[in-house]
Amino acid sequence: MSAAELNTVPSATSFSHVRLPRLAPLMVIVPALAFGALLTLLLSWNWVACPILAFVLTIIALPSWSLVVENRRAATNRLVTCLVWGAILVALVPLVWVLAQTVVKGAPELSGSFLTHDMTQHLDPVTFKMLPGAGVAHALVGTLLITLGAAVISVPIGLMTAIYLVEYGRGKRVARWITLLVDVMTGIPSIVAGLFAAALFTLIFGIGTHSGIMGSIALSLLMIPTVVRSAEEMMRLVPMDLREASYALGVPKWRTIVKVVIPTSLGGIITGVTLAISRVIGETAPLLVAVGSLDVMNHNLFSGRMQTLPVYILTEYKKSTPQDYDLAWAGALLLIIIVMILNLLARVVGKIFAPKTGR
Repeated sequence: MSAAELNTVPSATSFSHVRLPRLAPLMVIVPALAFGALLTLLLSWNWVACPILAFVLTIIALPSWSLVVENRRAATNRLVTCLVWGAILVALVPLVWVLAQTVVKGAPELSGSFLTHDMTQHLDPVTFKMLPGAGVAHALVGTLLITLGAAVISVPIGLMTAIYLVEYGRGKRVARWITLLVDVMTGIPSIVAGLFAAALFTLIFGIGTHSGIMGSIALSLLMIPTVVRSAEEMMRLVPMDLREASYALGVPKWRTIVKVVIPTSLGGIITGVTLAISRVIGETAPLLVAVGSLDVMNHNLFSGRMQTLPVYILTEYKKSTPQDYDLAWAGALLLIIIVMILNLLARVVGKIFAPKTGR
């Protein structure tokens, strides 16, 4: 074969193919944003039109470029990738916007006085004048007490139910009915839990009864399904070999559960309980029905109305004055901080109590 014929042989045996540059997405997104901003300014559109137009141009231009340079499969992959990232950004926009608005409007009101006073008047230590109440201490204490009461009720019931479903109720009709009821409880509206607590205490103590323990019972109805499901799933992940090894040593079943199953799944159980608490701590409807509202401090969970952070936010917002709006935003920011701390605590506890693996 001559040299000219060798030069005309196609390189079909190559295992590599042409690909777009690594910065190809950025090379498409930046011009798309610039074009979207320019068109928005020229046509006097709302600023929201700029990212929308840029996203549409990106999902058209990038797959088209890939189809010309690469192949059909790579173009489809880039199209799906653009759609996935677009969905993520759409989901993050309202979250970031709410957090930013809450921080901007609520942070100026967070102070030592706000966290240590209730809504009654207090004496200014500098001017010795009576200042109007603008604190959240009573709502913060009420939220912590009611949520703690709900956890005390929910955790033992949920944990015992999960133990029965995993260890004793395999294949039994009662276990299937319990699972069905737990699923039904998961979907009940939160206000129904408040109405149940109010109706129960009305039958026992009479009409007009309000107390913090009523709110704890209402929240426990919402917590129990989450605790049951999380504990059940964690205990099902415990290998059966560990149980059989314990039984082979003559350890009874109840002691195997206490010494083997629960310690092995303790990290996941605590994480589930913490997430269940952070889920119910922001409920408003059941607390408004069962507990009511109060402007002063009340440490007694079993007597009288109590204030909670969600109800405090609603109450201040309904007053419809600029100062009360600021207090509502500050209460919302404080509630978000508490929920964030609980979620971080759940992650830390989950890592601490996770089973140690070794070679």
